[in-house]
Amino acid sequence: MGLRILNGPETRYAHTNVRYPFGPSFSERERQEMSRLEKQLTEKLKFKKPRPLAPPAVWIHPVLDPPSAHSLPEKIRLLRNAYDVAGRGRFIRQISLDYLERWKKIGGLNSLGQSFIEERTYLVFRIIVTVGKGGDLQTAYEALGGLAGFEIFKGGALEKMARLVSNRAHQKLEAPRAPVGEMPVVIAASAGGTLIHEAVGHSLEADAVLEGTSPAYAGKLGRMVANEKLTVLDDPTLPSARGSFYLDDEGHPSERTVLIEKGVLKNYLFDRKSALSARNEPDLRGLVERGSNGHGRRESYEHPPIPRMSNTFVAPGRDDPREIVASLKNGLLVTKMGGGQVNTANGDFVFDVEEGYAVKNGKKRLVRGATLLGNGPEVLKTIDKVGSDIGWAIGTCGKEGQGVPVSDGLPTVHIKKLVIGGQ
Repeated sequence: MGLRILNGPETRYAHTNVRYPFGPSFSERERQEMSRLEKQLTEKLKFKKPRPLAPPAVWIHPVLDPPSAHSLPEKIRLLRNAYDVAGRGRFIRQISLDYLERWKKIGGLNSLGQSFIEERTYLVFRIIVTVGKGGDLQTAYEALGGLAGFEIFKGGALEKMARLVSNRAHQKLEAPRAPVGEMPVVIAASAGGTLIHEAVGHSLEADAVLEGTSPAYAGKLGRMVANEKLTVLDDPTLPSARGSFYLDDEGHPSERTVLIEKGVLKNYLFDRKSALSARNEPDLRGLVERGSNGHGRRESYEHPPIPRMSNTFVAPGRDDPREIVASLKNGLLVTKMGGGQVNTANGDFVFDVEEGYAVKNGKKRLVRGATLLGNGPEVLKTIDKVGSDIGWAIGTCGKEGQGVPVSDGLPTVHIKKLVIGGQ
């Protein structure tokens, strides 16, 4: 259990591992511990009388095939089948499989009289295959998961993923190194939305804006910050998506938030604290008249809530994805993004390309070792084609020492120019 007090701009936070607070009773030791924390947090503070506490609203995410209905031997057999499929390649050096299931029950209450309980079931499968030939090592990676159960594994999904990853790793062994320099880039929907999450999303979280670490978007509400074809949203209401929730970790209902609409900056991601602070900013006051927009998230009771993304994506456009790819005569086609690093203060990024093709005179060839270098706010302005499709990636987003589940989406897009680095 965590206890938080907001006192103007000051936050006081403490936590203890007493039993779940909505249980029938507390032991004397637990009562003493909570009393100690309360005194510690409330020292020299004066309080208004809290409102009467309402019965908790209970929210449960539906799961069609709960992981708890499957035995441990069955889960091991599922992994072994995927392992056997991935291991059929000639140059296998290492196969890494991760199966993660998590059932989470969250309770919260506050001095406004609100209380809630939410239950979430998370499921994730990840596979990494490393192949080697002589001194050359190449890897490939895929992940599958969400707020879901075993229904996402139907139809041999894990075996198909294992075969795909193993084949990709082997193909990269024979691929030449990527070309380097500035060139047009097409990022296919299959690449996932890592680029939009890292290069843009963090800069639109309200704490970064209020703290002055998001100069690209601070003070620019209502102004063009991207190509008019681009609309960027964050939507925790999407069914079964890894970053979804009914209520955020402050008990505020989740909201579909339009951040950028047709190139115009419309909003930021707020939690309660940043919404309170924003009321002192004339240009932000209109956004927070109702308070938070439901993006206060935390890893666990040990962490205070902060503004966070959930499911962040670029809305599908009107361009034909096949025509976008066909229009790339010379450049790089990215079909799978890898990891990367971003300087959230200025938006500069470096991303690895997990799978990419050099395109020359309209013909494509698989290459390896490519990296994308650029600036997030500038890239938004140079995206001039947005496909009618969309592809998703899942992950765990880290910020201030705590991680939360997220997903991110991107249609097929054409970027006029981007710097490609390599080895």
